[in-house]
Amino acid sequence: MAKEFHRADRVADAMRRELARLIQHEVRDPRVGMVNVNDVEVSRDLATAKVFVTLVGEDDRSKIDISMAALNKAAGFLRTQLAKEIQIRTIPRLQFRYDETSVRGQHLSALIDKAVKSDQSKAGDIDPENDKDSDKDSDD
Repeated sequence: MAKEFHRADRVADAMRRELARLIQHEVRDPRVGMVNVNDVEVSRDLATAKVFVTLVGEDDRSKIDISMAALNKAAGFLRTQLAKEIQIRTIPRLQFRYDETSVRGQHLSALIDKAVKSDQSKAGDIDPENDKDSDKDSDD
């Protein structure tokens, strides 16, 4: 059975694409660096939209907070620009939120890798001396 797409989903998808372009090309605030628009959730009545973003290369929480404040300050400008690009009667109010899922995913992946290496070294499966020799043999 085909998945139903509601109007809010279609509007959210169009907004995600346009916001990614607008933030990259139109926002001139130096506090806003490289931004990835991960997702947009539009309410069913199309009144508000939560825009989930990540900042490329930023780990410092204070810089992230400054960038998010700048994006929220530019929300009115971005809403006006969206109104010019997307043909709907009203454009939802934009609320920018920092999306921590990618950061959490990287942290969990690092923990899993660490646990796997720890288990392998305890089991004696990896011998660093023999592992280097087998790499040399396979390169020949």
